[in-house]
Amino acid sequence: MKKTFYEFFCPVKVIAGQAALEHIPFELGARAACRPMIITDKGVRNAGLLAALEAALRTGGIEVTAVFDDVPPDSSLHTVRQAAAAWRAANCDAIIAVGGGSVIDTAKATNILASEGGDDLLRFSGAHRLKRPLKPLFVVPTTAGTGSEVTSVAVVSDTDARVKLAFTSEFLMPNVAVLDPRMTQTLPPHITAMTGMDAMTHAVEACTGLAANPLSDAYGEAAIRKISAHLLPVMDAPQNPWGRLELAQASTMAGIAFSNSMVGLVHSLGHSIGAICHLPHGLCMSVLLPYVLEYNLPARAQRIGELLLPLAGAEVYAATPAAQRPTKTIAAIRQLRDQLHNRCKLPRTLQETGKVTESQLTTIANLALDDGSILFNPVEADHDDLMRVLRSAWA
Repeated sequence: MKKTFYEFFCPVKVIAGQAALEHIPFELGARAACRPMIITDKGVRNAGLLAALEAALRTGGIEVTAVFDDVPPDSSLHTVRQAAAAWRAANCDAIIAVGGGSVIDTAKATNILASEGGDDLLRFSGAHRLKRPLKPLFVVPTTAGTGSEVTSVAVVSDTDARVKLAFTSEFLMPNVAVLDPRMTQTLPPHITAMTGMDAMTHAVEACTGLAANPLSDAYGEAAIRKISAHLLPVMDAPQNPWGRLELAQASTMAGIAFSNSMVGLVHSLGHSIGAICHLPHGLCMSVLLPYVLEYNLPARAQRIGELLLPLAGAEVYAATPAAQRPTKTIAAIRQLRDQLHNRCKLPRTLQETGKVTESQLTTIANLALDDGSILFNPVEADHDDLMRVLRSAWA
């Protein structure tokens, strides 16, 4: 069936390049802001990544008003309330998030309390609970994987209830995403690999899911092409600024793609594995992607085959008979994972992670059935189907 209706939305201004940070003072001024608060984590701060940003702000006549660096790997309501209190105490008027997914989620949620007042974040959980624009929010990613700098979602843990709360609104989207290769050049190899495969999964699921559309396809395929061309070279030459910028752009493109066409079964299972086994999200994506693609072949063989072009290039695509392209696409993804394993021992199976036991697979499958991403997978899946995918990914 051809799609007769779709929506596409991305109001985030993207500033990318070797001196992208130096443009932030102008963008702050354009939004009548001059007292920014930086939200980050101690790892980013201790790595010295704030230095270039602070220097850029000073050059532009802006001093950082406050820095909140107590963001944990999984943000929480408590963390957000602490950050909002610090924002109010310093009388800030904008937020600059510098970090990965948890930092960006924290900044988005903090912006709700900073803009709406109070400490009751729970009343805004769910979809479309915000009714007006928030304070200016700038995002400077320090990884190239989540795409959170261009999405309308924030996820924060309620540690008391032991659940993760999702906040969805177009008003959560940052005003500006700043992609500067200086912010990712010191990423360790295994994090570079995991986040690269996270972005790859976003792009592939965006292109093969039920809500894919022509605009999301354009962004998704461009992201796949960039990751395929630059991930391994960056693993071999991590200080290369051009390669780092290409991966950052690919992550943003993949974020735009999946925020407009959603993700599928890889994420449903990955969310569950992350919750139960505390495995990094990007690692879950890398492990699961080829096995879910095999599961989706009956409904998406042609589309999966088309992705061989951005994944492996025109020569490989042209030399592969049409009927063989779907399996060749999956083989190319497996080959990429093997090459990453050779470089940094990135696990390729659940067993290789050393953190997932075979006895946990049933619990993972049960939890995945309740994950919203499963609704957009092109092939329906029940508990037995999920168990087959998980067993395939086990060893």
